[in-house]
Amino acid sequence: MTAYFDAALIEKYRMSGPRYTSYPTAVQFSDTFTANDHIARLKSSNTSQRDLSLYLHIPFCEHVCYFCGCNKIITRNHKQAADYLDYLEKDIARQAEYIDNERRVIQLHFGGGTPTFISKEEQSALFDVLHKYFRFADDAEGEFSIEIDPRTVNEDYLAHLRTLGFNRVSFGVQDFDPAVQKAVNRVQPYESVAAIMESARKLGYQSISVDLIYGLPLQTADSFAKTVEAMIGLAPDRLAVFNYAHMPDLFGAQKQINAEDLPSPAEKLQILENTITQLTDAGYVFIGLDHFAKPDDSLIHHQKNGTLYRNFQGYSTFSNCDLLGFGISAISQIDNSYSQHHKARDKYYRAIEEGGLPIARGVALTQEDIIRRDIITDIMCNLHLDLSRISQQYQIDAETMFAQEWKDLQILADDGLLTLSGNKMQVEAPGRLLIRNIAMIFDTYLKAEGKRRFSQVI
Repeated sequence: MTAYFDAALIEKYRMSGPRYTSYPTAVQFSDTFTANDHIARLKSSNTSQRDLSLYLHIPFCEHVCYFCGCNKIITRNHKQAADYLDYLEKDIARQAEYIDNERRVIQLHFGGGTPTFISKEEQSALFDVLHKYFRFADDAEGEFSIEIDPRTVNEDYLAHLRTLGFNRVSFGVQDFDPAVQKAVNRVQPYESVAAIMESARKLGYQSISVDLIYGLPLQTADSFAKTVEAMIGLAPDRLAVFNYAHMPDLFGAQKQINAEDLPSPAEKLQILENTITQLTDAGYVFIGLDHFAKPDDSLIHHQKNGTLYRNFQGYSTFSNCDLLGFGISAISQIDNSYSQHHKARDKYYRAIEEGGLPIARGVALTQEDIIRRDIITDIMCNLHLDLSRISQQYQIDAETMFAQEWKDLQILADDGLLTLSGNKMQVEAPGRLLIRNIAMIFDTYLKAEGKRRFSQVI
């Protein structure tokens, strides 16, 4: 048994909970937060001159993957993407109007959907728009990444992306087993994935990430172990191994999956244990939650130094950034506020046609929200908490403010998930898998509303 995996503890703490890419979570976003509120935050953010992180959502896919819960548009009509890019340019231009053009873009991420749905020429035009309005850090300093469906690109396309400025790629692989691939309508042979990953390495991409999913139909502990073994052989720099959440009432495509083909809870736990063992035995470091990285990866360096961060793009080494989101459903994190664009394409288009920003909802953080976000970030990213730092930084008595939370942590400490020493907390190996449970103790909204509306922590 790996030190990170304790089946009894996992069973005891199995529940639903947020992934904490934000705090407060999106459940707390409200339509009382308007485009004018977002504009005010954009303007006020210039005072700090923080670096910028940009997220662009490209929602299109030619084929539906049955497991997917992303905000996507399934079409083979690429003219739809051309129309969308026209609106996206207006979205970028209007938000950039309120941003000091001396501020530097240190991080860029294209997500989807399938960002590689659009052509090389459209990628170039989109980069021209971005460079028209923003100043980018150089290749050595910045992290500029794109999610890639290996079925949609060749080496020439990858080379074009590298020329534009992308220096990191994330490949959606999920599983190499042909039966599983067929069951989820995503057939991509190992050989094609291996070839495109090798091309990325040859082209000088600084980091290659891979997504796998456990709990898919027809998966077994043995079959997924073979997928993990094959992936270890391809040596990506980072891996995310996500738990498939079967929620067909929320995500219509999942109705195509036969629930009887899903692995049992016991089988899923065996898959998870095997995966952690295989990856750590191969030298990968378990960051926590469902992420792994090579020992020399910048994520590991920042976690050791206590400076790892988490936002809507996942784990990040850039903590002091304002995040600007563009495209349908995109979320921005600006000057202690969150705002989200309309999820529906017609509403997004209409807001832009009317000359405004397509803000659907958001939230302005209170001082207590800011403090609790800091605490939850430290737990989720750096696996520790020092109330003395919180007291000093925010000029509060954190020990008194969080006295009940400290009592609640003691229960988890008794089970070995963490250790408490005075006013400090350290997450132990078994707690890395259950890190969401630890963070949830400091989520005041969960206490008021219960733990519904979220995925299972394991």
